[in-house]
Amino acid sequence: MDHHQPQLTLAKTSRHRYNEWIFRDVPSDITIEVNGTAFALHKFPLVSRSGRIRKLVSEHREPAISRVELLCLPGGSETFELAAKFCYGINFEITPSNVAQLCCVSDYLEMNEDFSNNNLGSRADEYLNYVVCQNLEMSVEVLNQCENLLPLADELKIVSRCIDAVASKACVEQIASSFSRLEYSSSGRLHMSRQKCEADWWIKDLSILRIDLYQRVIVAMKCRGVRPESIGESLMNYAQKELTKKPNGQLKVAMAGGSSDHERLVVETIVSLLPVEKLAVPLSFLFGLLRSAVMLDCTVACRLDLERRIGSQLDIATLDDLLIPSFRHAGDTLFDIDTVHRILVNFSQQDGSDDDQDGSVFESDGLDSPSETALFKVSKLVDNYLAEIAPDVNLKLSKFVAIAESLPAHARTVHDGLYRSIDVYLKAHQGLSELDKKKLCKLIDFQKLSPEAGAHAAQNERLPLQSIVQVLYIEQLRLRNALYCSELGESHKLPVHHQSWRINSGALSTTMSPKDNYASLRRENRELKLELARLRMRLNDLEKEHVCMKMNMEKSNSRKFMSSFSKKISKLNLFGHSSSRGSTSPSRNSQRTDSKVTVRTE
Repeated sequence: MDHHQPQLTLAKTSRHRYNEWIFRDVPSDITIEVNGTAFALHKFPLVSRSGRIRKLVSEHREPAISRVELLCLPGGSETFELAAKFCYGINFEITPSNVAQLCCVSDYLEMNEDFSNNNLGSRADEYLNYVVCQNLEMSVEVLNQCENLLPLADELKIVSRCIDAVASKACVEQIASSFSRLEYSSSGRLHMSRQKCEADWWIKDLSILRIDLYQRVIVAMKCRGVRPESIGESLMNYAQKELTKKPNGQLKVAMAGGSSDHERLVVETIVSLLPVEKLAVPLSFLFGLLRSAVMLDCTVACRLDLERRIGSQLDIATLDDLLIPSFRHAGDTLFDIDTVHRILVNFSQQDGSDDDQDGSVFESDGLDSPSETALFKVSKLVDNYLAEIAPDVNLKLSKFVAIAESLPAHARTVHDGLYRSIDVYLKAHQGLSELDKKKLCKLIDFQKLSPEAGAHAAQNERLPLQSIVQVLYIEQLRLRNALYCSELGESHKLPVHHQSWRINSGALSTTMSPKDNYASLRRENRELKLELARLRMRLNDLEKEHVCMKMNMEKSNSRKFMSSFSKKISKLNLFGHSSSRGSTSPSRNSQRTDSKVTVRTE
């Protein structure tokens, strides 16, 4: 890009040494040393422009050659060479790559209007105001040059002027781009086209800045009203440049040497700059930052901020997102369970109010609680997560239970996933006591198991005895209700999970007449009613025998125990395979023990 830049129009003098510019036939009478480089110069052109050199020369009254050392000169020897050229009237260009150094060195050497008109300070300052600050790209380049000139560049307001220029120009370009996207529809209404905005070309330019200057630029952009999506994209681009990028787009931090301190600062700064609006950055990027924050041991406030943001959009997360590696001692779990638990708590406790007014705190969208759709999605995600971490031998029961209970009870409409994860945990932790197994199985609502899961649970030797009995009892209730609905001639269809159950003792046949089918249903209904009565009576006996069975279970292996238990259950004749001899005399106990369900026997 060809920018108009003011130049000093004197012809350059070719040279091979510093003192071969002008006055080549006049011996030098002063030597100035800058960072180990000596410049053999002449006093007159220097003292006519530089107040600092004039004061230093006046301190040396000897007629011999004076030697002056300039300590901590901003910009080093190269910048001093340009200042010396200016004193000698030699042409050089003021560009974005040297204007900041020239402003600083002119202040250091006191090359201002007090000692000469149109001095170096005023010329550099004029270029900065009327050329650099009118162009976003040039302003970013000058900011980059200011990194090694702080704090002097800040004191001279070079940094603040460039930051203000970058923020204002970015905002103006976005406004102009928005106007260019306005168009009239076929109905004559003005609307915004869906074409992708190309006004954010500056995003990659900002990535060259050091993190402290970059932070100041982003803060200024927020104040100017730059779109949150553009700021989020800039933050992603900067993070991917400063941190190592994995192939799947997530961030991975290199822990080599002392770079971890810089990367920790980058992560904490980017988190503090995240827009408060949802979806300003992808959820995967937030999880990448969280992994980096955990790995680098960032501040607690940084991690909690990320967890709040992630919790507010957890319904769009994936299982891979939640699998955050643990970076603690060797005896810990493979994945960071505590972080995921805090994320789930944040999801469950979403509300529309937030007492903290700090800008880094994520603002919710005003919902009092997660929607039913979000709860359903997250419940499936949590069940899959539990199944993934369950085989970890270091996973404590309390942490497993805490993850499972982090969602409200109504979040799960089906408990198949929870049952599967608990079964995996029982298989991987076979040393659990009977009490711990009961604690786990209390999490499952067996009435919400599908027929397939219920059939598996009824034969699962890893479940405690009480849970298996409960499954079998619920299965009998489902069979009875299915028969009852059929007998009443329900016109509506049963739920899918009820339709898939089959009645072992008497399935309906399409070859039978309606009258025969009805008689068969009545007969099955009587038998089932009696069997349920016997089951209720027998359950009371089983509870008494349960204490003795638990003692036997600790002494014998699980297979022998379940074989013994199966023999006892077979005596109950749960599925209606008993002979009809018990059906000749109606049982009053059946009517008394199940008074809540009315069965027609007519």
